[in-house]
Amino acid sequence: MSRRRAAALAAALALALAGGAQGARAAQPADACAEDAAVLRPAGGGAAARFSVEIADDPAERARGLMGRRAMPADHGMLFVFETPRPVAFWMKDTPLPLDILFIDARGVVTRVHERSTPFSETPLPSGGPAAMTLEINAGLVRRLGLGPGAQLRHPRLDQTRAAWPCAAPDQARRPG
Repeated sequence: MSRRRAAALAAALALALAGGAQGARAAQPADACAEDAAVLRPAGGGAAARFSVEIADDPAERARGLMGRRAMPADHGMLFVFETPRPVAFWMKDTPLPLDILFIDARGVVTRVHERSTPFSETPLPSGGPAAMTLEINAGLVRRLGLGPGAQLRHPRLDQTRAAWPCAAPDQARRPG
């Protein structure tokens, strides 16, 4: 084997090993369940959408939310997870980013949506009933993606025995953009 070929093979092997974790992540199907991903499919059918999410699952994280954020990529959001489903309300105090807010029940079904919240508003935006999770995404995406009430969330934090769209069920998802 030539010295040049051996060097090329060594470089290729090093690149493959260095990118192994990224390659494994990229190989996951778009609708795969992951802690850092919220996958939603519209109630009336159509393509599902996948969002990279930050999880807010304790009182301090939920209180802070997306306060102070001026921008967020179109395929990102914040998923608020509650210990037990309960009525909740959100506000936009100290939040300059207009958001769509989706309230989600214990089965992963969207029950209420507040579209295009007003930045810096202190007006409460109530869930209208028990919410197990709440997803905040960029304003306008709910309408564009058809994600109103009845849409279904796929996420590993849902009780998979009760989930309307459990992690094991196959489907396709696309990233908004």
